[in-house]
Amino acid sequence: MNPLELIATLTGLIHVWLLTREKVIAWPFGIVSVAIYVYIFFVSRLYSDAILHVFYIGLNTYGWIHWLHPDQTRKSLPVTRLSRMHLSTVLGSIILFTLIWGYVMDNKTDADFAYFDAFTTVASLIAQFLLTRKKIDNWLIWIAVDLVAIPIYLLKGLYLTSGLYTVYLVLCISGWLSWRRGLKSSLTPVH
Repeated sequence: MNPLELIATLTGLIHVWLLTREKVIAWPFGIVSVAIYVYIFFVSRLYSDAILHVFYIGLNTYGWIHWLHPDQTRKSLPVTRLSRMHLSTVLGSIILFTLIWGYVMDNKTDADFAYFDAFTTVASLIAQFLLTRKKIDNWLIWIAVDLVAIPIYLLKGLYLTSGLYTVYLVLCISGWLSWRRGLKSSLTPVH
């Protein structure tokens, strides 16, 4: 077992578990985890995942700042939902950019599972951005990403990481249910 993979796994679990509870302290754990995964995915020739995790460092930093200081009128950032138009745009973007990135990685590198790896990269970037904005829809995209990533990591021999993504899948379902309850209760009128 690679000690770096173990550290990345543990800090990643803490990160996602804290996010499901809307805790700002989640973000530094995410930064540590994704920084380590940049190296792990690069040496595993999962280049899209490696590049993705470089962007995650920035998105985790942005999320940390945005959750701490949402704007001048609110003390905390509320959970909201994408409009149907925005959701359609998000899904269309995931499909389009997956095809483009998958084609590039398949034809210009020795990447393994180029299109599946491209999907997890594109969808993860979008889901992570939605998470920084506390859009509940992020959890459903993460669930799809986890369902694709788990078998990829198993096939690459990254058993601990595959296990991590299995736990992420459970945490994402939990996060979606928790945020949905909170969203529904904030929309329920008080008598």
